Amino acid sequence: MVDNAALTTQPATRLADVYRTLQPGPLTTAKELKAFYTEEINQVRGGDKMQRLKLRLNRAYADRIPFKACVMGHRGVGKSTEISRLLFQVEQQFQPIRFSAVSVLDPGNFKPLDVLLVLMAAVAEQTAQPVAKGGAGKRPSEARLRDIWDWFASEKDTRELAQNAAIALEAGAGVKDDSLWNKVLGLFATLKGEIKFASTRKTEVVEYRLTRLDTLMSVANRLLDECNQLLREQTGKQWLLVGEDFDRAGIPSDRIEELFITYANIFQELRSHLIFTLPIGLYYSAKATRLPFSGDCSFVIPDTPMFDPDHTPRGEGRAAVAKALAARMDLKLFEPEQLQRLIVASGGNLRDLFSLINYAADGASIRGVEQIAGPDADAAIVNLRSDYERRLGQSPYDPDEIRYEDKASLLKQLYEGDKQAQVPTPGLYALLNARSVQEFNGQRWFGVHPLVVDILVAQKQLTAGAAGGTF
Repeated sequence: MVDNAALTTQPATRLADVYRTLQPGPLTTAKELKAFYTEEINQVRGGDKMQRLKLRLNRAYADRIPFKACVMGHRGVGKSTEISRLLFQVEQQFQPIRFSAVSVLDPGNFKPLDVLLVLMAAVAEQTAQPVAKGGAGKRPSEARLRDIWDWFASEKDTRELAQNAAIALEAGAGVKDDSLWNKVLGLFATLKGEIKFASTRKTEVVEYRLTRLDTLMSVANRLLDECNQLLREQTGKQWLLVGEDFDRAGIPSDRIEELFITYANIFQELRSHLIFTLPIGLYYSAKATRLPFSGDCSFVIPDTPMFDPDHTPRGEGRAAVAKALAARMDLKLFEPEQLQRLIVASGGNLRDLFSLINYAADGASIRGVEQIAGPDADAAIVNLRSDYERRLGQSPYDPDEIRYEDKASLLKQLYEGDKQAQVPTPGLYALLNARSVQEFNGQRWFGVHPLVVDILVAQKQLTAGAAGGTF
């Protein structure tokens, strides 16, 4: 039998194997973390933020006080990988339940209540799993199941669909089971389908449920309390709910703001440990003070600097990225200087670097050679630069008053080190969301992405030969 895990942790020695080893995504297993994670990345970023988060979690575990935190950073900076590292470090105290916003929700149409229902279903179902599979080996009590079933008592259509789903579950198991547990499982199955395709459901159903949010919060908290107790009794652990990908580009900003700003009380009142990944731009907006996570519970994963504030090359940053890449592929697959060019063009972002290298490797393969050369790197950089240029335009998620001229002016001010330009504004929010602006070293200084420096030079916003780009 082929060990698929081994296939993903062996460095590529041929260009034909590069695509297999350079897939973006979190490192979620101990084997992957051991093979691919390098401490140098966090050292050059200004420290390991997960150590502080671990400390706070351990205090919450001892005090049994619900701990809520958010983790932020540009997409591709490694938030999910950092969370994976954290979860391995606290695995003796916490049993995590991870879910992705883009997998379980309808990204463009979900409502705050959907997230609460997803959490309730996940905790109830996982608690019933055997201890060996990360559960407590016991179902929630009849009283808690009755709470859930009765909350939907007035929704005739939902109950009928849930009954049908319960029958389907019975048929699949080959056992006739009229228990309340099976009915609740059918209800959860119905709700998951409805939540995943939220754009098709009736508006009046959503509005009606929102009017009863207070009672659902009480139901959810009683369920969480009991499931947490069952897990502690069997394993000594506590549940830790981790919601990821809420910073994905496909999720409209108004959905995020409705969930974490307008309905922040959901997370404030929920009696459970929670960690969510949020858009970096929200942290720098005027609405950040209304987030349900206090300032010392908001953890930003900085970008890896390719340049210092005065635009001189940052050797440690480039070396740290190169070391992380060396765990995935043989660096001899690059002709001299080409690896450094692609690292700089990535802005230190591993997701972008993988994309650049895969594009360049494809070009080399088409030419029938076994090393990435100048023309291959050129084509990859031009392709990614075009992507960044498109993102600089007017986004449907930008405020109407923000024009490109305003963005270009702000970018130039940031490039020149103007401290006033670093004060959060809608314009800076838009540039952070577009990943045109990066934050470094945990000291809250902003830099313009190297590819965006190229764009500003080409537009003569900056002088020809300006440092800090790829030209």
